[in-house]
Amino acid sequence: MSTKEAYSTETRPAPPASDTPPRLATSIRNLKKEYVLKSETVRALRGVSFDVPEGDYVAIMGPSGSGKSTLLNMLGCLDQPTSGSLLMGDDDIITLTDDQLADIRSKRIGFVFQSYNLIQQLSVVENIQVPLYYQGRLGAAELERAKAMAERVGLAERLDHRPSQLSGGQQQRVAIARSLINDPFFILADEPTGNLDSVTTEEILGIFDELNNEGRTIILVTHEDDVAERAKRIIRLKDGMLDRDELISEEKRAAARAAQHENVVQLLARQS
Repeated sequence: MSTKEAYSTETRPAPPASDTPPRLATSIRNLKKEYVLKSETVRALRGVSFDVPEGDYVAIMGPSGSGKSTLLNMLGCLDQPTSGSLLMGDDDIITLTDDQLADIRSKRIGFVFQSYNLIQQLSVVENIQVPLYYQGRLGAAELERAKAMAERVGLAERLDHRPSQLSGGQQQRVAIARSLINDPFFILADEPTGNLDSVTTEEILGIFDELNNEGRTIILVTHEDDVAERAKRIIRLKDGMLDRDELISEEKRAAARAAQHENVVQLLARQS
């Protein structure tokens, strides 16, 4: 990816509108989660409801204790709700076994983590193939797909590099490529720019913009307003409940991209 591409504030035009309602990547209804800690019941989620249509780009925000991490675990099928429903396709995760949840995590969700979670002993292309490994799918076709995913995020020349030989931004690109390898229902990104500097944050958010413009569904958890304003919606949690579900206008999104771009330009000028 060139510097011009990485820092461009332009996005491709959205696909033409359709009269057919989009399918849902996931649907949440009256989701509740309770924990018992030292004989005290903690109500982490208190009846959260919202839909994520295919092709949406949602940022989830909230202060500490708002239920953000609990909701993230539900969306990632890492935990099950106490009550309510969370649908992926026709499957409600509250009804599924641990093995079935593991299958959904492997095949339907693409994870991007703040700390990258790459395997240090594996190369770039091998790390991208990790989800396929757990499905027993490591043939020639899968290798070519992994190489295509690496090229998609600008790492075609680094296929044999180990994570220790990559910058933080390059490692996060590997994680994004890995999240795409199974063509998931949605990408679930947990503070994906939390460990990155301003320049690299702009690069990674530019990749998310491109993926969403291509129709990829993105659910991003962040505490940074300037990152959230790049999304199409901001879902704000408070005290385990949905506080606001805010649509972000294209004008506001463009302003957020422009502001980040200007910050990067100024930073690079100071460093030169």
